[in-house]
Amino acid sequence: MLVMPQLYAQTPLTIKVNPAVLNYIDQYCTVAIEEMKRSGIPASVTLAQGIYESGAGSSRLAREANNHFGIKCKPEWTGATIRHTDDLRNECFRKYASAIESYRDHSDFLRTRSHYAFLFQLDQHDYKGWVYGLKRAGYATSPRYPEALLRLIETYQLNQYDEVSGSETTTPQTLNRRP
Repeated sequence: MLVMPQLYAQTPLTIKVNPAVLNYIDQYCTVAIEEMKRSGIPASVTLAQGIYESGAGSSRLAREANNHFGIKCKPEWTGATIRHTDDLRNECFRKYASAIESYRDHSDFLRTRSHYAFLFQLDQHDYKGWVYGLKRAGYATSPRYPEALLRLIETYQLNQYDEVSGSETTTPQTLNRRP
């Protein structure tokens, strides 16, 4: 049985903890850990990207298309789509049957593109290297993307999810985040 470190307590008084983000973490931490085991992408980075890109699950893409990572169609995409204005008006984004499918595709998206290959040479616990590397590889257009992800990882101590070993099993009941 896995007992996760408590992630809720001890944030500085100047940091406001968002209950919607905590609920998002509760809902998706297990799938982020499973994807880390499957793909090698730190769970902390996956969770931070999901929180940031989907507005903790509240964005239109997350609500209507289960797209938690803002992944656009790309020419090879043959699945369902949704039109949404992002960098350009009415862009094509991937649409998924479930949020879990979005998490899996996010991992596969990073694993199968050569410009992200260098990230997989980093230590799985090097979340800072990963977030700066994602920006360098062109994942996001925002110049503050790495800082936004780091703020989420450090505020919500998401890096503790990176400590789960491959042999442990996880369920929402065994992930104890609150004192």
